[in-house]
Amino acid sequence: FDWVHSVDRLKIARRLSEQRPENRPPLKVCLQVNISGEASKSGVEPAALPALAAAVAELPRLELRGLMAIPAPFADEAKKREPFARLAALLATLGETLPGLDTLSMGMSADLEAAIAEGATLVRIGTAIFGPRGT
Repeated sequence: FDWVHSVDRLKIARRLSEQRPENRPPLKVCLQVNISGEASKSGVEPAALPALAAAVAELPRLELRGLMAIPAPFADEAKKREPFARLAALLATLGETLPGLDTLSMGMSADLEAAIAEGATLVRIGTAIFGPRGT
């Protein structure tokens, strides 16, 4: 595999770097941000993001490419865009000290339009393609 979109702890990043074969290109990673502050969601808190990003960027077998988030669902279109705009702003701020960040992995089938409007470069649209998951 070439990408991991869900790194939210340095321990995980270190392990991925250690296990990446030297004959393979660096593993591209996105840091998962808990952009909505939900206890039920994984992700680094926005305040802790700069330190984690700086540490991950130093790991030899990883290539930090951007951020990923799964925000709380909102019915209102304007509300849907707010967390995506915050994530885009976080990426822009990180990019001032860590050049080469170009990936915003955000948005799923129900909110992909809002995510794209705020700069998503990767969207996850499995439900739109395959339908809802079985229970």
